Amino acid sequence: MAGTERLPDQTGVPPERLREVQGFLDRLTKWAATREDIVGLLLVGSYARGAARVDSDVDVVLLTTDPAPYLADAAAPWAGRAGGLGLGDLVRTRAWGPVTERRYTLAPGLEVEFGIGGPRWARTDPVDPGTRRVVADGALTLYDPSRILAGLVRHCRP
Repeated sequence: MAGTERLPDQTGVPPERLREVQGFLDRLTKWAATREDIVGLLLVGSYARGAARVDSDVDVVLLTTDPAPYLADAAAPWAGRAGGLGLGDLVRTRAWGPVTERRYTLAPGLEVEFGIGGPRWARTDPVDPGTRRVVADGALTLYDPSRILAGLVRHCRP
């Protein structure tokens, strides 16, 4: 994976699914590195904890200086198959305080949930209680050019 940390062992996930998840995370990280507006990608949830199952989704926090294009509509160019990440169908959009969830279904059935927000989500003075819960529950840095996620993870680790 082209990130700063590796996925922990996922004993409940078949090798084919793990390769699919790994491939997606590699594509996502490489894509983020080409975008000036992306300030961080953080893998959270069961894949970050090493507790994923075959039916687990992939949870990623995407921090950007301009969230609007990522929330504009289901067919946003960043998500599409042509020139984008090939995210497939938008399943749900839901606001969660400082981030907005965008859940996509990739073929064959893998779901990816993005929490899209601005760099303020990663602030450490003080850390938002919801952010602290998410990060303390398991987080792996995928892309962090300005090291804002490194500081957040340090503050939130038990």
